[in-house]
Amino acid sequence: MSHSLVTDKLPWYREPWPWILMSGPAIVVVAGFATAYLAVISNDGLVDDDYYKQGLAVNQRTTLDQQGVQLGIRAEVIRGGAGNQVRVFLQGNQNDALPSALKLRLSHPTRSGIDQKVDLIAEGVGIYSGKLDAPLSGRWHVVLQDTQNEWRLSGDWNIEKQSTLRLGTAVRTESVSDVNSDKKGG
Repeated sequence: MSHSLVTDKLPWYREPWPWILMSGPAIVVVAGFATAYLAVISNDGLVDDDYYKQGLAVNQRTTLDQQGVQLGIRAEVIRGGAGNQVRVFLQGNQNDALPSALKLRLSHPTRSGIDQKVDLIAEGVGIYSGKLDAPLSGRWHVVLQDTQNEWRLSGDWNIEKQSTLRLGTAVRTESVSDVNSDKKGG
């Protein structure tokens, strides 16, 4: 008795297994091109070109923050109008004259393309206002500074959760003075 094996003489491209085995690497190649395309066209908002210079400026910013604490400066930042105005109420020690203008920098944590710088002009004693480039929404890092770069106040503002932002030394000054009185008294 003779056994014969019956085989179909189909060409390889008509068989399903070569195509199934080649589909995995083909999908990986297409995904690699898609990832490369997205990497080229997207903005690297978190990467800054002058990172070294910013690292060197940390001590200067810390000094400006400490100067704001020593002067007892406090501020309250409020949005107004249709969301395109900002108003700042500034307080300092009684014997220190308040500046005639301030600088306000609003930095988005992840998208540097929408950061804003606002020049604030005094409307009265301790009241400043300025116009925003675009209405704010979301979370922002806020830096308020005098025009002579002698002091600064900074903080984080979540627009949806906080209608106003309080900056300055109201809480910190009390805790520092309490610590100093405890050291003298005890």
